[in-house]
Amino acid sequence: MKHNIQLAVITTLTLLMGACGIHSNYTTPELKKKQFVGEQFTLPDSSIVELPSWENVFVDSSLRVLIEKALEANSDLRIASLNIAQAESMLQTAKFAFLPSLGLSPKGEVRKFGDASYARSYSLPLTTSWEIDVFGKLRYSKEQAKSVLEQSREYEQMVRTQLIANVAVNYYSLVMFDAQLEITEESALTLYETLNCMKSLKEVGLQNDAAVRQAAANYKRIEISLEELRKQISICENNISLLINQIPQKIKRNAIGDVDLNADFKKNISLKALANRPDVRYAELRLRESFYGVSYARASLYPTIKLSGSIGWTNNAGVIANPGDMLFSALASLTQPIFMAGVNKANLKIAKAKYEQQLIGFEKSLLRAGNEINDALMDCEIAKRKQVLRSEEMDELRYAVEVTKDLMKNGQVNYLEVLTAQNALLSSRINYSVDWFELVKGKISLYKSLGGHN
Repeated sequence: MKHNIQLAVITTLTLLMGACGIHSNYTTPELKKKQFVGEQFTLPDSSIVELPSWENVFVDSSLRVLIEKALEANSDLRIASLNIAQAESMLQTAKFAFLPSLGLSPKGEVRKFGDASYARSYSLPLTTSWEIDVFGKLRYSKEQAKSVLEQSREYEQMVRTQLIANVAVNYYSLVMFDAQLEITEESALTLYETLNCMKSLKEVGLQNDAAVRQAAANYKRIEISLEELRKQISICENNISLLINQIPQKIKRNAIGDVDLNADFKKNISLKALANRPDVRYAELRLRESFYGVSYARASLYPTIKLSGSIGWTNNAGVIANPGDMLFSALASLTQPIFMAGVNKANLKIAKAKYEQQLIGFEKSLLRAGNEINDALMDCEIAKRKQVLRSEEMDELRYAVEVTKDLMKNGQVNYLEVLTAQNALLSSRINYSVDWFELVKGKISLYKSLGGHN
């Protein structure tokens, strides 16, 4: 007996010493690639500044009201919040695994043999069991649950940032379509006046029927454009209504000259800025979860040590009124997986393969983040240059329209040249509003690609 006890003590000490070598903590891996954003846009790491809150970026009063409604009522964001609550419960469950379990199992029995009197017995046992986390299985399970919880929080931030960006893009689309509608209505009025002028010139023999009909067809073409713009406005209003979780309705907005967007983030961009993105943090948390999944699978190769015991009362088949005697028992068990060793080794290989997959996914998320930031910055730069050139183009076309109108009145050019100049000016003014929207959309994309304000 003494020999067995000594052997058990030696075995336990050996296992405890071996366990010291299998515990490990997650650290962010060193990646092969160091550059994820175009060099022309990358600043030193020390330049990173936290992004301002969305209220300080989207300063338009009507837009801010819409964003607030969306953050309060959007169904996707509410679902993401519920995912956090589920993950918190899972983490609580993993923490409770460290505590001993308790159970109460009252038992009563009545027996009778032949002519003997009835024998009554009862017992009130209180049992307990406690797994000693020598090899870290419980700890690794808790770390995995913690990673899942943090993932759900990052996912909520992703949904939040995407929601803000979607509301802003649709709002500024409305502003752009409003401007285009106003420009097109002005052009339609001008063409209507031109059409009446052409009819008058025809009556005095200065224009022919073909020119008048060409002017009438051009006016109808503008009216068709007006209907298409009204359709696009309705679509944007419906999109915003869906984002704020309300039925389709008219959306209040400001004119293109009255809106503003405080989104000059170039000074905030560095390699460290990528870490601010929730999708990058989400990818690393999945990598962290897989890391502890490998550790859990490795710990499963080692024995499980449990302490169990019970305390209770029994009358030992005596009189039921007898309070009985108190019983104690204690047991320590060590279970070494033998027949499951092959399965556990296979699970370890699977866990390692999943870790490698998540490592690849993490690096891909950084590349994707750098690509999106690079695209957003390039969009802003190109849109700014296009606006300058487009403004110069409009000045030239306005002059050309006035000159061709005067020449037509003097009979030096026909209406086709006037029509060509007017259509070119209309197209240039429409394109200028598109250039404005591309700049705004680029700034919104930059805000989103930098992760928004956490």
